[in-house]
Amino acid sequence: MRMQLIDPLSLSAANSSPYLNTAISELNDHVVRMGVMTAPYPWHYHPNSDETFIGSEGVVIIETQNQIFELSPGMVLTIPKGVPHCTRPKGERSVNLTIERSDMETVFT
Repeated sequence: MRMQLIDPLSLSAANSSPYLNTAISELNDHVVRMGVMTAPYPWHYHPNSDETFIGSEGVVIIETQNQIFELSPGMVLTIPKGVPHCTRPKGERSVNLTIERSDMETVFT
């Protein structure tokens, strides 16, 4: 594996689409993704992987059937596999990192 310094905030600044979810690094059988949101992402769940969110810029709202979480920069939340959830930015834009299995499946509800 080649070592590479990655700056997610610089990558996110170059994004102009309403939603971007891109892999920025791999770790064993997991992947680190950067998500940039200016619009909501629909309800879904992952049957084969937990999903850990790390707030990076702005506030990302993560909603489950029972709770609503607001992740500010530096905050971390793990959604267990099989738990339906949706995400959206609070305000105009949010940036977060996620860590999940490389072969993670997504099922929309």
